Amino acid sequence: MGLFELFTLAVGLSMDAFAVAVCKGLALKAAKPRNMVIIGLWFGGFQALMPLLGYLVGIQFRDSITAFDHWIAFVLLGLIGANMIREAVSKKDGCEDCGEADASLSFRSMLPLALATSIDALAVGVSFAFLQVDIVPAVSFIGVITFLLSALGLKLGSLFGVRYKSRAELIGGIILILIGLKILLEHLGVLG
Repeated sequence: MGLFELFTLAVGLSMDAFAVAVCKGLALKAAKPRNMVIIGLWFGGFQALMPLLGYLVGIQFRDSITAFDHWIAFVLLGLIGANMIREAVSKKDGCEDCGEADASLSFRSMLPLALATSIDALAVGVSFAFLQVDIVPAVSFIGVITFLLSALGLKLGSLFGVRYKSRAELIGGIILILIGLKILLEHLGVLG
């Protein structure tokens, strides 16, 4: 997996965290640099940890399923992407998930959000076990991209509200599906 593919994957994975950060920013009203670092560490840290855990699980089964590993990566990324697209288009104004948005950045508030937004990354980590991925730089890169986009999401949420939340999820879903399709087509020899 090249740098461009890894970058687009990281952006796609970070869109859920970005969307939640936008909601947090809406609740905070004024996002301070300290708040941006906190939310970036929570979401970036979990987006780095979960694919690493998925990779460690996936390598246990890698040797027994190498004949169809590209299909597994395609299906996992396709399902994750389709779910993100479904969530994005099922919302009327992008505010449903925010509800009465909680401004707290406490452990109790952030842990479930960080876990929920990084479950997709766990599945992607499983697919990494079947691809040519140097895992430590890959998960570090995903974590950094998510950190930056989450901090940006918090700031944008405090400035503009949730106007772009659904679009971010839609774009993230499309990116993941396209990466899955590219992996499949490369393994089938359609793309060189």
